[in-house]
Amino acid sequence: MKNKLFVITFVIIALMSCTKESEIEGSSPNGDVQIVLDNKDGHLKYTLIKNEKGVVLNSSISIFQGMKVEIVDTKTKQVNKTWNPVWGQFSEIQDYYNELEVSLNYEGIPAKLYIRTYNKGVAFRFTVLDVKKNTNPSFYIEYGLPNTSFLYSPAGEGQPVGPLAMGDLRTLDSKKNHLKMPLLVEYDSNNFLSFLESDLVSAPGFNVIEFNFYKHSNKLVSKNKFLSEEKNLVTPWRIILLEDNIGDLLTNTVPLNVAAPNQIENPSWIKPGKTLWDWRVHGYQAEDGFTYSIDNESYFRFIDFASENNIEYFLIDDAWYTDVKPGHIEMSKKLDLEKVTKYAQENGVSLLLYYDRRQGNYGDEALFPYYKSLGMKGIKYGFMGAKVPFTREAIRLSAENNLLIDFHDGPVPMTGISRTYPNAITKEFCHAQQDSRRAFTPKTFIRMALINAIQGPLDMNNGIFDITGVNAGKREKGPKKLNSLITTVTAEAARTLIIFSGLVCIPDAPEAYAAKQDLFEFIKQMPVGKWDETKILHAKMDAYISTARRHGEEWFIGSVHNDGGTLDISLDFLKENQNYSITYYEDTEATDSKTNPEAYQVRTAIVKKGDIIKAKMVAGGGHCMWIRPIKL
Repeated sequence: MKNKLFVITFVIIALMSCTKESEIEGSSPNGDVQIVLDNKDGHLKYTLIKNEKGVVLNSSISIFQGMKVEIVDTKTKQVNKTWNPVWGQFSEIQDYYNELEVSLNYEGIPAKLYIRTYNKGVAFRFTVLDVKKNTNPSFYIEYGLPNTSFLYSPAGEGQPVGPLAMGDLRTLDSKKNHLKMPLLVEYDSNNFLSFLESDLVSAPGFNVIEFNFYKHSNKLVSKNKFLSEEKNLVTPWRIILLEDNIGDLLTNTVPLNVAAPNQIENPSWIKPGKTLWDWRVHGYQAEDGFTYSIDNESYFRFIDFASENNIEYFLIDDAWYTDVKPGHIEMSKKLDLEKVTKYAQENGVSLLLYYDRRQGNYGDEALFPYYKSLGMKGIKYGFMGAKVPFTREAIRLSAENNLLIDFHDGPVPMTGISRTYPNAITKEFCHAQQDSRRAFTPKTFIRMALINAIQGPLDMNNGIFDITGVNAGKREKGPKKLNSLITTVTAEAARTLIIFSGLVCIPDAPEAYAAKQDLFEFIKQMPVGKWDETKILHAKMDAYISTARRHGEEWFIGSVHNDGGTLDISLDFLKENQNYSITYYEDTEATDSKTNPEAYQVRTAIVKKGDIIKAKMVAGGGHCMWIRPIKL
């Protein structure tokens, strides 16, 4: 059922040694991370230590807040295994941790706390086998950070907020200023944390966590009530990631490792890839005079380009139907969906179809089989709301019907879901380009790439090539404010690689890509979601990010820079005694993200291990590289 390599599990069951009568310690496999539990006076607290320095101090953790607790027993277990994702940033992931299982007694109610300590993070989960009436369980955890820490938080479809100094949080109105996961913490210049959760899909009764600052304790707190009548309680994993470099939070595998294994018995039908998309193209006029709209001819053009350029999918958005009633969807007379579907099948292109819940309720029990009967390979689900039970059920039902699902419009993050249900291919947990008919800045992109993306794959719709046309208002669904899309065409290509997703949705017209076919080659050759290895080479908040991904022996590297500048990219990850062909896709001396965004150049060279590439970018610009070995 699940793809696995060798599994080596070492199990050691023993009482923990104590440094003090009320303290229990656990540590990571390499010893760099320690967790210390203190149950003084019947109140459980933890301290997190990294390299002998306290990082999160004297912080309460509980499943029955207000009740006194005693530690009944402790056990330890070490696990070291590897597993293979169906798709992802890595083709193989090591799951290596020490687990501390703590048996607890909350005034007569037995519970267990599991703490997994990794070399780069720690995860907490409670279980209660028999929840008593009127006990009101709630997963409560504090994060005792110094006032010198700075926080960054996602903000829905807006630019992520921050930096917020811990010392300033007491002035915030907690009812209006909820901090969301994944919360990023800049502890100091060499320590970065992220607070989030994983495996929510396995924890019925819990909603997505939010964070508040409790003035009486001077601590950041997350508290999530158990909203269920069930007696059996399993919480999500609450996670603290620990990294020396901010970019490494994006490749930290702890959230995936603690997620439940793949639940789809035969996932061979799940294929990540690229998709064209019609929504932002409406109103685009090609040089031959054709204007794109919602009609057969427009969709035939998308399908032809996808087929010619090995693009796996074509996504048809809103307005393919006019009315929804229980058990019936009224098709639009603007197009013949059956004919478009047949044309796509004949040309080897799979279709994805949007569904907008605001326009009526077909009922998901019937919706997903209906989509399958139409010959669709997936659904883009819009306006479903940030409802955890609804989202969990939609993922399960789409999987049962062999459908990919892309959640749009403010979805539940569901971190780790790509391991458990890999048909959950991506989600718009960000401000997608031009969404709500807005555009966003290079600074906003970098923030979302370093914050929102920690929780998993993002559907951001990067890759606009006709930037001038969009800024001139020549699209029906373009930004309301003219000239508000600040970017360069090389930055757009780089963004499609930097933002990880199982489905990379490129939003421009086929003719826009064909006019720059030499630059489009970078996107065309990119094997979306099928990466063997991923590295964040450079990253700085509000400044730049550079990402390298390997597929087989080929490397793809994308960089963007908010202020403009040069990043030194060392090719020390290449193999010894091997020459490589490299193609550069670059800004030019004439490129300007506001006045001349479409100027670019493509050139080739020969490189080898240890070479240093000077990736030069204009303000708001980008740089791409495609590296492959030269076969003798």
